[in-house]
Amino acid sequence: MPSSSLEGKRVVIIGGTAGIGLAAAQAAAAAGAKVWAAGRSKEHIENARAQANGSFEVRQADTHDADSLKAIFDEVGTIDHLVSAAVGGERTLKPFLEQTDEQFRAAYDKLWGYTKVVRTGAPYLAADGSITLVSGSPARKIRPAQSPLSCVGASVENLVRCLAVEMAPIRVNVVSPGTVDTAMFDAMGDAKAGNLAAMTATHLIPRAGTSEEVADGILFVLQNRFVTGTTVDVDGGRILS
Repeated sequence: MPSSSLEGKRVVIIGGTAGIGLAAAQAAAAAGAKVWAAGRSKEHIENARAQANGSFEVRQADTHDADSLKAIFDEVGTIDHLVSAAVGGERTLKPFLEQTDEQFRAAYDKLWGYTKVVRTGAPYLAADGSITLVSGSPARKIRPAQSPLSCVGASVENLVRCLAVEMAPIRVNVVSPGTVDTAMFDAMGDAKAGNLAAMTATHLIPRAGTSEEVADGILFVLQNRFVTGTTVDVDGGRILS
């Protein structure tokens, strides 16, 4: 059988206290998994605990802090599915030549965070377990002033293909969201809805996606045992528009 139930499976989601990660934690818990969701923001952790209402565990961790990751992994024991949706780095969205070297390098903290999650978590994975990372459509659909997003996302996607080859039979996949209505855009205030509409007007599905829709993509790769080394696009057709 190519697909498996999440009932009773142990799922750890780093970056699981807000946005896409939180939606994935909620969906996995609803599917019967035992879920540990981790984040570094105290505000996000408190909000996630309130939303979990006991349905999944919430912990503090930083993708750049191996000790905090290991503390969660030790608590869980054997991990069936390890997910990282953490941003992990600062992105400066302006033309490449207007960025400093430090600003461009800072975006790669997302990649280094992912590598630390994988290196630290690998010894805990079940023999038939999986790893899922999150990239983004700018990896293959480039707009001006998005070089950090594009370059780091492309690195994450290629890392996943490398890991899938090296770590088999552990399955390793990446989910690539398009423009998604998350708190990332809240700073736009009253202009948020209009800006998101303008940003997605030319997409094949002309609207912003939801965290829950991206979480569905994550659950697909967790459950389908015939999928590895794959990039799953949940982007409303952005890369084709």
